[in-house]
Amino acid sequence: MKALLQRVSSSKVEVEGKVVGQINKGLLVFIGIEKQDDTICADKMINKILSYRVFSDSNDKMNLSIRDINGDLLIVSQFTLAADTKSGTRAGFSTAMPPIEAENLYNYFLEKTKSMTTITESGIFGADMKVSLVNDGPVTFLLEA
Repeated sequence: MKALLQRVSSSKVEVEGKVVGQINKGLLVFIGIEKQDDTICADKMINKILSYRVFSDSNDKMNLSIRDINGDLLIVSQFTLAADTKSGTRAGFSTAMPPIEAENLYNYFLEKTKSMTTITESGIFGADMKVSLVNDGPVTFLLEA
């Protein structure tokens, strides 16, 4: 499982011209689900995301997590994060989990995260989404579980 975290001052996701998820200060998290991923992997990634120190403290050091600042989360499934890009000039997707299984794990990820945070918004799995963000920093991290 891969998660691309972007520290944002705001972000939103639209499907067919309608806003389906929107946050203020927090993290935009793109999730890529691979064949070997399971609920144990998802739990590990959730804990890592919620504990990852990406927000500045009073000394302007990245020492605070999303939990510490009580920030918002916007979680968006992103199939292309699971791509194999090691060779050639076109991504391969043999490492990605099949859509039905991936959607089930994504929904598990969402429900678990929502139960552990104040504000968690999301995109729609498999939809053609338009994501807007104001990256704060910019600060972006790729996490792997």
